[in-house]
Amino acid sequence: MSRMFILMGLIFLLPFAILVQIFRVNVMEGDGLRELWNSQAIDYIAIPAQRGNIYDANGSLLATNSAVYKIAVDPFAPGVTRDNLDMVGSVLSRHTGRQASYYRNKIRNAPSNSRYIVLERSISVQAYEDIRELGYRGVILEEEYRRNYNFETLSAHTLGYVNHNLDGMAGLEAKYNQTLKGEDGLQQVRRDRSNRIFAYVGAPRQQPRQGSSLHTTIDSYIQAIVEEELENGIQTTRAKQGTAIVMDPKTGAVKAMANYPTFDPNTPAASDTENRRNYAVSDMFEPGSTFKLVTAIAAVEQGVVDFDEIFETPENGRIQIHGQWMRDHDPLGDLTFKQAIAKSSNIATSELAMRIQPERYYQYARNLGFGTPTNIDLHNEVGGRLQKPFEWSGVTLPWMSIGYEVQATPLQIVQAYAAFANGGKMMKPFVVSHLTDEFGNVKERTRPSLVRRIAKEETIQKLMPVFEEVVTDSGTANWASVEGLRIAGKTGTAQKYIGGRYTTSYRASFAGFFPVEDPSYVILVLLDEPRTSFYGGFTAGSVFREITKRIAGLDDSINRSISPGDQLAEENRIFIPQLVGHTEAGAESILKGTGIRYRTSGSGPFVVDQQPSAAEAIADNVVVKLTLGDIQDGESPDGFVKIPDLREMNMRKAASVIRGLGLEIEMIGSGTIYNQFPLAGELMREGRTVTVRGRARSMQNVTLTAAQ
Repeated sequence: MSRMFILMGLIFLLPFAILVQIFRVNVMEGDGLRELWNSQAIDYIAIPAQRGNIYDANGSLLATNSAVYKIAVDPFAPGVTRDNLDMVGSVLSRHTGRQASYYRNKIRNAPSNSRYIVLERSISVQAYEDIRELGYRGVILEEEYRRNYNFETLSAHTLGYVNHNLDGMAGLEAKYNQTLKGEDGLQQVRRDRSNRIFAYVGAPRQQPRQGSSLHTTIDSYIQAIVEEELENGIQTTRAKQGTAIVMDPKTGAVKAMANYPTFDPNTPAASDTENRRNYAVSDMFEPGSTFKLVTAIAAVEQGVVDFDEIFETPENGRIQIHGQWMRDHDPLGDLTFKQAIAKSSNIATSELAMRIQPERYYQYARNLGFGTPTNIDLHNEVGGRLQKPFEWSGVTLPWMSIGYEVQATPLQIVQAYAAFANGGKMMKPFVVSHLTDEFGNVKERTRPSLVRRIAKEETIQKLMPVFEEVVTDSGTANWASVEGLRIAGKTGTAQKYIGGRYTTSYRASFAGFFPVEDPSYVILVLLDEPRTSFYGGFTAGSVFREITKRIAGLDDSINRSISPGDQLAEENRIFIPQLVGHTEAGAESILKGTGIRYRTSGSGPFVVDQQPSAAEAIADNVVVKLTLGDIQDGESPDGFVKIPDLREMNMRKAASVIRGLGLEIEMIGSGTIYNQFPLAGELMREGRTVTVRGRARSMQNVTLTAAQ
């Protein structure tokens, strides 16, 4: 009985203890516990800020954000029925084109306890609105943002790209990441015991600070031209890669910056890491003869050269300096200072440099921006490499004078030539012209910034005709010339230094600007390992010419300065190759490479006549007439071609004609051809080499020809 009474007492005490605990929790400690529950149930979630847009110089939208809507369902949410889920599937079906049964099966086949079943990861805005109007509690609609580059690969290396968190990883996206990103806001929410989030009325909310937009100096029209011509040039020369930059020398504004191969910033992972690197600012190379600008300025400023002075270069085109051979690309004979630069004589240039004190030469190189970053507003710029004089060996100065034992970025070369084109005033390069807030108000503007003066104005005026001579028939860059437009610049051809030694691989480049009387554009074209020729004038110069022609067509002020019919009529003309003596298939193969259209008449295996005749210039819309027949005695047998008369042609036209015939050409000297081997009318087997010799016409002859 005692045990029973004890047990009954304990049973009666249990409700009493519960009542006491309820009283304690609700009355005595209620306020404190409620405050603790609130602190644990209340949380904050981020309100994402919108990443700013990126625009080109004309206001075209280059990079922006696009909303992506994802839809999922929770089958166990309160009030959700099978009919509700079927209705969601039917609405989705109208917008996506999938069968409604596809979504029913997706829900049915999901794990039995799944409360988050994704139906579509990307739906249209209209689908999003239609499903939201259903008002079903178990439907989960999520809004995400992705970075969208409207013109895909256009200006990809300059713009850069973002990662999955919309953080900039390269280019402007990385350099201006915090400016573009803005600052997220905060929203106070509640969490239930299942850790689900609920918004509630009156919850505190801090609005996000939206990211600023970038307005760049990139001109999409010029950028598209540069990218297209650079790609064409690389494919034509079969180079590994290339870079081209266009800059306004008066302000330092970058109008275009292109690299090839390129990538699509919308899907950066689809391209190799190598292709995503901006070679224009992050790669160093030995510039070769484009660096002779430093030597020319230093020599004139220091008074160690007379423009009438004659430099006597050896007959074999090479000279030994401190035990190492310095070579010219061809034996050039006696040269004036102007000819030494125009013909790019390494021997004459190195002789000039050795007249200058090493410390002074080094200072001129630094003044022109070498060995230090340009501080452009782009990601991952390197500063190049310029040894200090105490690090130099006995051969450093002569070899540096021709662009070896120094490393520069393509942007540094452009900046140096822009300073030369701008009368000696070096401007800081920049890509972003101004920033605007979400309402379009200008927050910050980039003002053109003078870095330093690289030389006296009279020095620049003296040297301008020298570098203009480079882009003539007597210079190394005649392939870069555009008739009717005055251009100045310098070619560069440099062996690549790999594995501790110089190899037989080359980089070819050309840096130039136009119009000389009032320079508006500075352009650098750099090709890595071109295979058709390693000379910068022929390979990079040809790309420069095509870019220049198209940019000039966009610029009304330049167009007005070109005489009607001067440039475009000449540059759009094509020189007809020799087709007589070839089979019809052989003639077709030759013409296919030139883009010339043709039609045939007669019958027979060989071309026995052609109109227009070989070496004649035609417009690109002219159709060539080929007469077919049998080869007669005295005509070209199969596999041979008849050599045309090349005398009085310039080197560029002759090269076009000879290569069109299926022959190779060896050019000795420059300017107008005065001798050739074999002679005109002789037969030569296809694939052999024709040798031509050229020399610059006297000014009197040039004047007489122009007068005629």
